[in-house]
Amino acid sequence: MALILCPLCRQPLQREAKAWRCLREHSFDVAREGYVNLLPVQHKNSRDPGDDPQMVMARREFLQAGHYQPLRDALLALAAPLQSQSLLDIGCGEGYYTAALAEVSAQVTGLDIARPAIRVAAKRYPGVTWLVGSGAHLPIADGTVDLVCNIFTQMHLAEMHRVLRPEGHVLVVTPAAGHLQSLREQLFDEVHPYDPGKFLAPFEAQFELQSRRELQFPLSLGQPALGHLLQMTPYAWKARPERRAALEARQGLETEAAFSLLLFRRRPGEPAAEAGLGQPAPRPWPGRSGSKDDAES
Repeated sequence: MALILCPLCRQPLQREAKAWRCLREHSFDVAREGYVNLLPVQHKNSRDPGDDPQMVMARREFLQAGHYQPLRDALLALAAPLQSQSLLDIGCGEGYYTAALAEVSAQVTGLDIARPAIRVAAKRYPGVTWLVGSGAHLPIADGTVDLVCNIFTQMHLAEMHRVLRPEGHVLVVTPAAGHLQSLREQLFDEVHPYDPGKFLAPFEAQFELQSRRELQFPLSLGQPALGHLLQMTPYAWKARPERRAALEARQGLETEAAFSLLLFRRRPGEPAAEAGLGQPAPRPWPGRSGSKDDAES
C-alpha cells in the first residue's frame, strides 16, 4: 500500500476520519468530498495551479460521453496483467481513467495539482484515495507503489522512480502522430505531428521499455462534444480568436484520436533515488507538475 507522507516534513501521515496528521502535528483536513489537500503553498506555481473549473467540467462531459472509451479499455488491458497492489495516477484530473484502473488494482491513489479536478473526482468516485498534490514533489514514501500511471501529464522521472518498488512499472499515454489532425488544421496554419518517441530516451537509464502500443480510432463529433473538446484542451486558447470562433460555430467535425501507450519497468537491481522519509523530494525532470499538460486531448 502506498504510504502517504506529510508534504512539509516528509513523515508518514496517520489517516483519521476528519484529518490526516503526522508525528510533528502537521494536520490536513479531509474535505467534505473526501479528498485531502497536500499541496503546500511553496509547491504552487500560481495561486490556483492546474486546470480551471471550466476545463475540468468540459473534460468530464466529454469523457463520460464515451468518446475515449477505447483508450480506457486499452489502459485496463495493459494494467490488469500487472496485478498491482498499489497504483498511483499522477495528473489524474477528474478521475475518469483512475476510477477504471481501480478495477484492476487493490489500492489506487489519484493525485492532481488542480483542486477543482480532485473535488470532482472525489465526489464521483469515492473508492479511491484522492490527493491535491504536485507531481514534482510526490507526498508518497519511497518504494511503496507497484504501478505509476502518467496519462497526458508532465513526467517527473526521478519522483516516479523514487516511489516505485523494485521492478515496478510506469504506464505512459501520449498523443501519437496524427492525433486530432483535422481539428488542429482548422486552428493553426502549421501543424506539427506529435512524436511519442521523444519520451523514450529520458527513461533509458533507469527503466526498460516492455511494450509499446499505438491506438487509433475515428471521432465523429457533433455539438456539444466538439465544444467540450475545444474547452478541455489548450489548442483553442493558442489559436487566433477567429479560428476558434469558426470551429466553435461548426455543427460537427470528423477527426481521429491517436495515442501511444508505453509500458516501462524499473530496471532490476537499479537502486532507488536516495530520498528517505525525512528528506526533501529529489529535483524533478524539467517540466510542470500536476494536471493535464499541452498534450492533453
